[in-house]
Amino acid sequence: MEQALPDTRPDLTAARRDATVDVEALDENGHRSTVAIAGEHPLTLYVDRRELVTLMTLGQAPEALALGFLRNQRLVDGIDQIAAVHVDWEVDAVAVTTRQGGADFSARTARRTVTTGCGQGSVFGSLMEEVDAIRLPRQARLSQRSLYALLDAVRRRETVYKQAGAVHGCALVRCIDPGGGEDRAPASADVLYYVEDVGRHNAVDTIAGHMWLDRVDGDDKVFYTTGRLTSEMVIKCAQMGVPFLVSRSGLTEMGYRIARQVGLTMIGRAANTRYLLFTGAERFDR
Repeated sequence: MEQALPDTRPDLTAARRDATVDVEALDENGHRSTVAIAGEHPLTLYVDRRELVTLMTLGQAPEALALGFLRNQRLVDGIDQIAAVHVDWEVDAVAVTTRQGGADFSARTARRTVTTGCGQGSVFGSLMEEVDAIRLPRQARLSQRSLYALLDAVRRRETVYKQAGAVHGCALVRCIDPGGGEDRAPASADVLYYVEDVGRHNAVDTIAGHMWLDRVDGDDKVFYTTGRLTSEMVIKCAQMGVPFLVSRSGLTEMGYRIARQVGLTMIGRAANTRYLLFTGAERFDR
């Protein structure tokens, strides 16, 4: 459930980049036309003036991306520890200032696993070893009607992918199924956040950052992604406390094993009225 915004909300810039740029191209007949392509920008993350990582991003919500990266890498324990997030595209950098100052992540970043995320995602520290500590709400339910409403809501969105391609999309959705008999009201899907980026790990991190800023919990939400369901995607979804993970794509063996381990309900190959329910069937109502 959502909580009231705290007085300690960090100071943020609003340095959104244009999602697309226009370039000229020749088609198969030699005709020249103007085509929109997805933007891609390097963004170097500094925490208390220490360089941490460079992310390649669309630049739609760089402040939330920086926060979500720190959250999902377990480098910062809570949003209350962040004093400011300032993005400066003239130097392609985002500066995060913590309230205690002088953050030192050398111990936590000493170990890194390069993941299958587009652009080579990474998992710092011992996140793979912390999976056992994740507990997802067992009482959460998702109906087939709600799943169809979610897929329809996402399909109808005007997206960078439809305009230019070359990006992944992720969404956090609240699904509502009023239940009832034959005359029951239709299920609905409220898309709380929809984020696109050149890498799916960036898109999920950005949503994680938005959730932190807005104090939105994941216990009754569904996470949707256009990308494949890898171990990285499953772990990040579980870290955000979201019990349902849906993709129009497939999954990997490790993604499947970790989803079963943490009790995540995972649905792949989901489009229109078709889907495959891989794990967590006890939460799903057909």
